[in-house]
Amino acid sequence: MERPVVLCGLGRVGRRVLDSLRGAGLPAVVVDLKAATGDARLAGATVITGDCREPDVLERAGIKDARAVVIVTSDDLVNISTALLVRKLNPAARVVVRMFNQNLITRFAGAVKNTVALSVSALIAPVIALTAVTGDAVGAFKLDAGPRQVSELLVAEGSLLAGARIADLARENDLVALAHVPAAGDARLLLNVNPDAVLAPGDRLVVCGPPRALVKLLERLRGDLLPGVQWAGAVRRWLRTARRTLLEVDLSVKIITPILFVTILASTLIFRYGMNSDWGDGLYQTVSVVATGGELHGENKPEWVKVFLSVLKLAGAALVAGFTAILTNYLIRARLGGALEARRVPDSGHTVVCGLGNIGYRVVEELLALGERVVAIDKAADGPYLDIVRQKGVPTFIGDSTVPAVLRQARADTAKVVIAVTSSELANIEIALLVREMNPKQRVIVRLIDPQFAEAVRDAADIKNALSVPALAAPAFAAAVYGDHVQTLVTAAGRTLVIVDLVVNDADDYLSDRSLRALVLDYALLPLALAGHDLSAARGYRLKVGDKLTVVAELADFERLLRFPHPPTTSRVVVEAFPAPARATLAALVQVARGCDAPAADAALNALPLVLRDGLTDGEARELVEQLEREKVSARVE
Repeated sequence: MERPVVLCGLGRVGRRVLDSLRGAGLPAVVVDLKAATGDARLAGATVITGDCREPDVLERAGIKDARAVVIVTSDDLVNISTALLVRKLNPAARVVVRMFNQNLITRFAGAVKNTVALSVSALIAPVIALTAVTGDAVGAFKLDAGPRQVSELLVAEGSLLAGARIADLARENDLVALAHVPAAGDARLLLNVNPDAVLAPGDRLVVCGPPRALVKLLERLRGDLLPGVQWAGAVRRWLRTARRTLLEVDLSVKIITPILFVTILASTLIFRYGMNSDWGDGLYQTVSVVATGGELHGENKPEWVKVFLSVLKLAGAALVAGFTAILTNYLIRARLGGALEARRVPDSGHTVVCGLGNIGYRVVEELLALGERVVAIDKAADGPYLDIVRQKGVPTFIGDSTVPAVLRQARADTAKVVIAVTSSELANIEIALLVREMNPKQRVIVRLIDPQFAEAVRDAADIKNALSVPALAAPAFAAAVYGDHVQTLVTAAGRTLVIVDLVVNDADDYLSDRSLRALVLDYALLPLALAGHDLSAARGYRLKVGDKLTVVAELADFERLLRFPHPPTTSRVVVEAFPAPARATLAALVQVARGCDAPAADAALNALPLVLRDGLTDGEARELVEQLEREKVSARVE
């Protein structure tokens, strides 16, 4: 029986991880404080009720025989203490730990051997960012050449895809076809996808490629080609800044300021017309009396002037004191940074991110890496990421994103997309609905927790990109069970695919000196990239120490590669017929295979069928047949 995976924690993320483990065909033992053995959602899994930090609970879960332990509770301290206990009880088991503290992730994994620490926010941020840029993303992973995205294309009636050959579509858009699901017929995956197949309405095609290539294709298909970032003129932007500044001023400041200036104006007029002073002298004398309480020169003043100056001194002292106190208090509390931020908000074509928590900050980082113009909104003035985001040049507003005026300040109605990733699901839904009221055609991405709720929002509220955090992150936790080099798991045509980096570590590695094409055929792998090489020109390439090959495979084929790295060498190639021009090539192959001279090889070619080579793996034999077929030689694998 296959060794189980122990899953500690059955919260929202834990349940989705359990689903991913089931999809991968891995037996699971669940450990949770409140797990109910009668829960239908746990059917097929062994359930242990208890604290995963207790040695006897882990021993009852079979920790000593476990293949791996996945720890996904919602408490970092619980996760860390459980991971250390697991390492003590079973030093060989692989440990996958969920962590919230970003500073601990790399440090903890580096300190504890055979341990992978994962952050949910770091896992889902690339997918959210790519969904924002392209409008659609099934999964995301990274190559040395940059990020790659997995998307599913539906061929609609009258679509640009209808009537296109898969090979032409892939070549023109720099894509790789992972799966083809015809409207009528069986799904074809990876190497079985027919490049000459013509797409028809109702077909679904799963592809991966650079985000920039996919965004162009998806926008053409949707017919919503978006302009780049559009800016207002400089005068208009400064007017926005002035208007925003005035709106930020407290009512008390707005009241006392005009009173003070009206008093100064009235006093200046009295000095000008009542005492025949010049305009400048009148203003100067008024400010002197109000600000310092000083006397005017000359002793012979009419009685009314003395009364006026006395009133002016008293009123001035009160107004100046009040104005100073109110303005000082306002400036201490004021958040006028947003007024200057308004000047840096584009008119359209930007991305608005609502919420700068762990996920929101990661999404901003990913968007900036993709070259997107971002505007952020956060409710907390003392948020941990606020200053960092502003230092990155992102205009950031402090306010409640569920208030329409705040969304208008960020130009949410004319943005390319609005991403609602606050910590409140209710607030995220409210933001999405408000934005839709402002612009019914606006694209919105909503962060949710419950997968069923997310599905209901997609269906009932027509918010296509209502994304469940656990559903996006769970496949990565399941993938980490298989090793450090597994990037992610994705679902295509109802099948689980794994994207993995195969690295040739040394000369004794089973991958060393293996033919790339034979390896691909032996394990049904679809190569995506070969670091430092042009994959399209790598026919016949043999892997060398230091090479990194990124492939996608069905999970069962990848497990076969892990279990049986040395495939059986029981296949042989039999030549049945060949044209005259191929005789010299075949003779050379016979000489190498049999170690004979030219006359003996030539004689062997006269006795067909001929066993050209034996003791080959299935992939090596099929590769040799492909080479022979290019020479018009008829051959088969036995």
